[in-house]
Amino acid sequence: MTHRSLILSLALIASAAHAQVLKDPQWQAWLDSGRTAELTQAAQARLGTQPEDAQAAVALALAAVDEGQPARLDAVLKPVQACADKQPAQAICFYALGTVQGVQAMTGGMMAGMRLASKVKDNLSRAVELDPMLFEARQALSQFYLVAPGIAGGSVSMAKELASAAQARQPEHAKLLRAQIALQDKQWLEAERELQSVRPGDDKLLAIEVRQSWAQLGTAYFGDKQFPKARGVFEQLMRDAPTQALGPYGMARVMTETAQPDEAIKLLERARALEGADRLPIDHRLGIALLAKGDKPAAKLALERFVASKKPNPRNLEDAKKRLAELG
Repeated sequence: MTHRSLILSLALIASAAHAQVLKDPQWQAWLDSGRTAELTQAAQARLGTQPEDAQAAVALALAAVDEGQPARLDAVLKPVQACADKQPAQAICFYALGTVQGVQAMTGGMMAGMRLASKVKDNLSRAVELDPMLFEARQALSQFYLVAPGIAGGSVSMAKELASAAQARQPEHAKLLRAQIALQDKQWLEAERELQSVRPGDDKLLAIEVRQSWAQLGTAYFGDKQFPKARGVFEQLMRDAPTQALGPYGMARVMTETAQPDEAIKLLERARALEGADRLPIDHRLGIALLAKGDKPAAKLALERFVASKKPNPRNLEDAKKRLAELG
């Protein structure tokens, strides 16, 4: 794995769902919906009167992670580091610290990625040690082991040990971890079998992560040009999670690639109105579908909207700018 891949992978770890680490339902709702301004304001107000409040420090950190802006990450590092230093028994402090450092690794360049890798691993490991039931930390640590090179602490065997350790207390979570290991190993059928067996029940975090793993599998099939299999996965996502944007978004990519741009456009407009749409490069994909249809003026408008959006993914942004340059 290249240094750039490590940096990107650390960012993916940091941006994983942090579903139920906040005890205040309103705070958690703000985090889940991406309303980071409200969450940040509330957390800062509480820290002003209760400087050692762990929930406030963690909320501030996770809001900054969601935004992904370097300046915001630098600003929250001090309170979340203090949370870990002054409350060494609080697993959520170490989990939040590891996630902040993960995004800093991405935004800081190659040397920062390598320098921070060991800190990310150590803080996530500490979080798991303190609270083995904090699945957010266990999953993030597992992903670190899977994507980081050996020189930075990566280890497939350690990821498998984490999954085994989860089996007794959290058997459904263990299935998800095994599915994610299979995804990393490109064992698509094994990943599909494990995902099919997971029963999230009322566990919101697990349901989110299973859904995202299905989307990963569909994207993997798509990247491998196994379009019928990709279509089957995204159809299932649309059935199982009709309020979520992931299913129609993924299906739209399949439709575009299989020369059905009109269907792709309909699916993308459908996805735009669903939950999670703001975290997907919908206008970028819409621009590509419109280009495939031959509608260059509409494609240009969609791509320009994407470039001007709040948090465009760097890889999508590069492609969108290239396409706009070609359109003139």
